Amino acid sequence: SQGRYSDAEPLYIEALAMIKRLLGDEHPDVATSLNNLALLYGSQGRYSEAEPLYIEALAMRKRLLGDEHPDVATCLNNLALLYDSQGRYSDAESLLIQALEMTKRLLGDEHPSVATSLNNLALLYDSQGRYSDAESLLIQALEMTKRLLGDEHPSVATCLNNLALLYDSQGRYSDAELLYIEALAMRKRLLGDEHPFVATSLNNLALLYDSQGRYSEAEPLYIQALEIAEQQLGVNHPDTINIRENLEYLRRNRQS
Repeated sequence: SQGRYSDAEPLYIEALAMIKRLLGDEHPDVATSLNNLALLYGSQGRYSEAEPLYIEALAMRKRLLGDEHPDVATCLNNLALLYDSQGRYSDAESLLIQALEMTKRLLGDEHPSVATSLNNLALLYDSQGRYSDAESLLIQALEMTKRLLGDEHPSVATCLNNLALLYDSQGRYSDAELLYIEALAMRKRLLGDEHPFVATSLNNLALLYDSQGRYSEAEPLYIQALEIAEQQLGVNHPDTINIRENLEYLRRNRQS
């Protein structure tokens, strides 16, 4: 989570080997280790290495836990997110829908995991430009999260942020701005001023202002976000690099 991928990888590999020695090749904890290593590779963009691990973890969980188990739905969801990040939208959509339906069957229609699945499917539709489909799912996820977890919960802030991203991508800037500001304020209240999610919210709001040419409003937000990211995540974390590049791009635009 700090972006120290080279440090994390040998630990994941060692844990996987140890679990196999102690528990055998066919154990749910082996599937969990495979999933964790796949998450690491996916976060690095090492998709060809992540995909077979996700598939192996999925097959193992089905064998050991049965086709109808929440951990199977989690595997389907993770594999779908990998496909989404590769632009393999049709593959991702079928898995996300399968995971959503399974989660509803196993956990009921009113469960935080259902809201998460709705949110993931909405983000897929957003990336495809299917904005009306995405909006209805995001609103449903937001309302469900508020009902189940209360109005003041970090997951509510995440839903607000994702809905703002949708409006931003549609050019609905005034709608997006209000939600970005609300999500930022909530994250500060619930997580503290120095949390990485606060940096994400600051960056998103800055991007909105940047795209509107509101450079004097965007720049201090980028600076705040960068300071938090460098302190909490490190200077070489992908999120830190992204914020730094956004700030540099803004400054070049202002000079040109």
